[in-house]
Amino acid sequence: MAPTPSLQRLEETVIVRPEFWRDKRVLVTGHTGFKGAWLCAWLQRMGAEVTGFAHPASTKPSLFLAARLGGGMRSIESDVRDLDSLHRTLRDAQPEVVLHLAAQPIVRRSYVDPVGTFSTNVLGTVNLLEAVRLTDCARAVIVVTSDKCYENREWLWSYREKSTLGGRDPYSSSKACAELVTRAYRDSFFADDGRVHVATARAGNVVGGGDWAVDRLVPDTVSALVAGEPVELRYPNAIRPWQHVLDPLAGYLQLAERLLESGEPYAEGWNFAPREDDARSVGWVVERLQQAWGVGPAWKPQEGPKPHEHIYLKLDSSKARALLDWNPRLSIEDTVGWTVEWYRAFYDGTDARELIEGQIERFVHEVAPASTPWRT
Repeated sequence: MAPTPSLQRLEETVIVRPEFWRDKRVLVTGHTGFKGAWLCAWLQRMGAEVTGFAHPASTKPSLFLAARLGGGMRSIESDVRDLDSLHRTLRDAQPEVVLHLAAQPIVRRSYVDPVGTFSTNVLGTVNLLEAVRLTDCARAVIVVTSDKCYENREWLWSYREKSTLGGRDPYSSSKACAELVTRAYRDSFFADDGRVHVATARAGNVVGGGDWAVDRLVPDTVSALVAGEPVELRYPNAIRPWQHVLDPLAGYLQLAERLLESGEPYAEGWNFAPREDDARSVGWVVERLQQAWGVGPAWKPQEGPKPHEHIYLKLDSSKARALLDWNPRLSIEDTVGWTVEWYRAFYDGTDARELIEGQIERFVHEVAPASTPWRT
């Protein structure tokens, strides 16, 4: 059994070390998406040499384009289902760190296009790991899956890393499959030679400024607010672990640092979640978004048939708190406030890149952790 990593004391802990990432060669798949764009902005800010691999930006507006992130990195427009293209990109970029975010990320879309969802989320993960296996460059790989990778039993308590994987809808099932694929590659190809260390990361419902994807709560709510219309909610009482995008991204970066420095003890699955009492209902989040925007509560239940979605979902991130000294830094109230602040400023004409960098600066230097970390 691998030794348990030693814990650092809080006063020695830095959220993410810029000097560590300076000149690091990093490949980010899915860099044109919401989380990928924020991650690339952070990496560029720290001086990393970033290569992105993804479809062209698919939303209008697009955070990747609005923030002009392509100017600070190499951007490859391709498909993770194309193994040859992935392999060629790794050979050319020679990344030391690979952060795999490319995915079909929308639950409802998975009902419309299950084949596309499985092929992207499962075969895309196979291709990424196969390209890593065939290319002698990467030393740390993080496959980002989802809080929905667990078999949801509508429990009142939170899922831990040892909980059973599963998924009733195609999206959730595809993310559980991506976890199994990663484990198989890690155990079959990477565990013995010690060259590559592979982990998975499971975050909660990630929100923040610059997300314009269809069928996501915050973008749908913001679009309704801009239009002056009530937003329609499918399941207003559904409980989810909401968190600002910078919190899980900090976890991914901290985990990558540990994989590079200490290797095998960190090559596992990890949850990155908000505090348990920050898991709130869909209706609660929408009403707080509207309140922060300066309007009264205005939503209505969506009429007609709706695909199945689980009502209750929470994650336990005790492991990340204990072994990574990672802690969520923004409460749910702060998350709502920062998100509305970003969108309001953007629609008032503030530059998207300026907004991203301003919130990263505040997050790193001005925000204390939202709860007390574990200590030695």
